[in-house]
Amino acid sequence: MSDAPTRGRPKGDKRVRTRAALMDAALALTREKGFEQTTLKDVAERAGMTTGAIYGNFRNRDELFMALAERQWAAIRPRYTRGMSFRELMRATGEAVIEALPERREAAVGALTFRAYALRREEARARFRDAMAAGYSGGAAWFGEVMAAEDLPMPAELLVVVINALIEGLIFQRFLTPELVPDEVIFAAFEALAGRANA
Repeated sequence: MSDAPTRGRPKGDKRVRTRAALMDAALALTREKGFEQTTLKDVAERAGMTTGAIYGNFRNRDELFMALAERQWAAIRPRYTRGMSFRELMRATGEAVIEALPERREAAVGALTFRAYALRREEARARFRDAMAAGYSGGAAWFGEVMAAEDLPMPAELLVVVINALIEGLIFQRFLTPELVPDEVIFAAFEALAGRANA
């Protein structure tokens, strides 16, 4: 009877737990060693599994790293209330960036080393590009649903790229030079973007 609880579990549950354990191990290792020096053998050993477990869940090293990057650096989403003006949304975006800083700080080294890794590997860069393109497409569609085009400072397809670049740049500069990028700078950047909407 001791195995009764596991019998009732969905089959996918074990797969989810295995993937999570592998990504946790990869996260710890990439924070210690960076993406370049982390091998699948290292990840398997850290997770207490075989490399076969990795290949049963990820096609290759790049797929594992991409899944990890997406988990650790998920999109920052401002709190949106229907009827918000673009200016109010940009203020909420600044607040969301500031709220995300502690969590992002923990993942920053991994995020930067993944980007450096992807710059040197075309397959990883292409995966990163495709994931970003999907995110941009979803963001542009969202803007199209919640705001009129004339209320935006530029076409939604361009706007989502600009906002992402602004967020990424502000976050990394804040970590590198916190004295030069206080909260006021973050708010000012999004206020400037909002100011363009009324120009």
